[in-house]
Amino acid sequence: MTPLHAFGDALREGLLAIPLSAVRGLFVALLVGLLIWVLWLPAKATQPPGGAKRFDENLKWGAAIAILIQIMIYSLL
Repeated sequence: MTPLHAFGDALREGLLAIPLSAVRGLFVALLVGLLIWVLWLPAKATQPPGGAKRFDENLKWGAAIAILIQIMIYSLL
C-alpha cells in the first residue's frame, strides 16, 4: 500500500464520519447564502441597459425563484 492509499483511506473514513443531516444543512445554508447574495445584487447588474420594462427582464427574480425551489427540494427530501 502506498502513502497515497493511506491518505485516501484516512480521508474517506473522515468524510464518512460526517452525518448526512449536517451535510444537508450546510448545503441548504450555502443555497440560502447564494439567495441573499442574488437579492443584494445591484439593479444595473441584473437588468438590461435602460431599466426593466417587463417583469421577466430582471434576472434577479428568476434566479431567486430557481434558488428557492432548490432550497425547498433539499429541505424536504
